[in-house]
Amino acid sequence: MMDSFGQNAPRPTVAIIGGGFTGAMVAMHLARDRAMGGWQIAVFEPRVRLGCGLAYDTAEPAHRVNVPAARMSIDPDDPDDFARWLALQSELRDDPEVLAGDGHLYPRRQLFGRYVAEAVVPFVRSGRIVHHRERVIAVEREGAAWAVRGEGGTLNRADALVVATTHPAPEAPAGIGAVLTGHPRYVPDSAEPGALDKIRTDDRVLIIGTGLTSADVIATLRTRGHKGPITAFSRRGLRSRGHADRAQDPFGDFVAQPWRSAAELLAQVRRTISDAEAEGFTWHAVLDALRAQGGEIWRNLPVDERRRLVRHARPFWDVHRFRVAPQIDAIVSTGLKDGDIRVRAGSIAHLARAGENVAVTFRGRRAGGTEEWEFDAVVITTGPAHRSILQSQPWLESLGAAGYLRPDTVGLGLACSEASRALDGEGGEVDDLFVAGPLSRGTFGELMGLPQVNDHAIFVAAQIAALAQARRAESVRSRREEAAT
Repeated sequence: MMDSFGQNAPRPTVAIIGGGFTGAMVAMHLARDRAMGGWQIAVFEPRVRLGCGLAYDTAEPAHRVNVPAARMSIDPDDPDDFARWLALQSELRDDPEVLAGDGHLYPRRQLFGRYVAEAVVPFVRSGRIVHHRERVIAVEREGAAWAVRGEGGTLNRADALVVATTHPAPEAPAGIGAVLTGHPRYVPDSAEPGALDKIRTDDRVLIIGTGLTSADVIATLRTRGHKGPITAFSRRGLRSRGHADRAQDPFGDFVAQPWRSAAELLAQVRRTISDAEAEGFTWHAVLDALRAQGGEIWRNLPVDERRRLVRHARPFWDVHRFRVAPQIDAIVSTGLKDGDIRVRAGSIAHLARAGENVAVTFRGRRAGGTEEWEFDAVVITTGPAHRSILQSQPWLESLGAAGYLRPDTVGLGLACSEASRALDGEGGEVDDLFVAGPLSRGTFGELMGLPQVNDHAIFVAAQIAALAQARRAESVRSRREEAAT
């Protein structure tokens, strides 16, 4: 067992739990920061490579980045970094569909994961970042430090701890999991490796959820040669939209006047879209402005208005904000036109197993009547169960029970301060516990697009570096006081 406890003078350590994009970027920026000299940077991530995470650790050829490659640099000072790296990769020559009709490149996601991983590798090889290929099974407070235990036996003493874990798995609508668990073609989480392998070529597939993941599942199945009919449904039947067919600058100013009401903000968005269309822009330009200004808009809204916005507007925001790559949109659109793919709005009135089939009574959202459907396979793509974040992993649950973590007030992740420090059960900052990435959306708002997540990782690294400097200054003061006495 590796054990950093019990040493006479252990190096101060920051432990990062989760080595996907967020965790890798926090680690890399800490490794570059002179203020972290003398500190060890440890990342717990079971995957072989840092930086890939759930989103980019995929070999599915249908999985593509959903924003143009030209906007995916991890270096804010060099927006062309990814595009230059991409131009050197031989995989582009074997991907005739990489160039979309809008003139932009939408490469396969695994390429972006490799790009991030290659940026981090030098720091791992040099020992500046220590990669523990383990899942964390326990985190406990040990005096002024944290004890982080991995499933492989690694025990790390951490003077600062970063929660950079992924979203919780999707949660099936009430009752569905209980009925279908154990069914040979029930897929409760399509992100699990090989999850869709059980679906046969001619299976009739029901997808519960109509957002970005639903589109990925459809594209994956069709790319693999699946020919059976596919039905995707959600309460509103909203499908993730595609990109504009031409480049546009963001349109609209939503921060000159601090909005304090969700209803008034939405009314202003509608007015701005109307103004944009009058000037030849599409809604895409307005949503791009909203995304860029999202952090400040969110901070200006009172907590009750944030909740109202999440409750009423989030489904509409998600399908316009998280756009599908043109290649995926073309697959879904063709299926909708041909009739072998359908997207419906409504609810399930009844669901039961009929041998190896699944019988569903579907109630339409507005028609009021019901339809009887039968399927061979069911896939859940409802999105992460954010409200269950503390129950998603034992170490998170134990930190919650000990009062160091709590859910945020709007149901998007974990509560944290404007400095991205976790808020304890009484609302106070935990000085050496940080929440990084999309799980901090309740405080920071728009933290799902890559530029925003990247900027936030840089911000978190800066907060940790400031903590390291403060600790160093305190240590120097203590030594001087001891010497003076």
